[in-house]
Amino acid sequence: MKPVELRINLKEYDSPLELPEAERELIAAAAAAGTKAYAPFSGFEVGAALRLDDGSIHTGSNQESEAFPSGLCAERTLLFHVLSNFPDRKITAMAIVCRSEKDRIRTPQTPCGACRQILLEAETRSGSPLPLILRGEEGPVWILASASLLMPWPFRLEH
Repeated sequence: MKPVELRINLKEYDSPLELPEAERELIAAAAAAGTKAYAPFSGFEVGAALRLDDGSIHTGSNQESEAFPSGLCAERTLLFHVLSNFPDRKITAMAIVCRSEKDRIRTPQTPCGACRQILLEAETRSGSPLPLILRGEEGPVWILASASLLMPWPFRLEH
């Protein structure tokens, strides 16, 4: 047996106030999008916001369904909308903010596996890294330089 160790490099900031205005703007847009989430079953609301290379910001939120698991996460709601409506634009960054009706979320939460796969495919389609900005309701902010850091062994058709 040969042990293998994986490490993920990210930047952690104590507060969004430490970030440049453009990243604070994405966090605020994602938080606002989260207020439009439809999450009556889980009480877990997620908002996502991304910036395209033309400077425009687009948002999405999670949408649950009584016919579980027919709902959709905020990240995929947003990415599918943007990729289908702006296929020639590059995504320059994406912020994901979550909150819960049950407990205050004090640490950033990472996307689910399905969202990680779609984030990675969006990054691959654009040909450049897709930086992710993650935040809970309060507390630190995590910044990953690339969505690929969350998915070290992605599913690929060529495999």
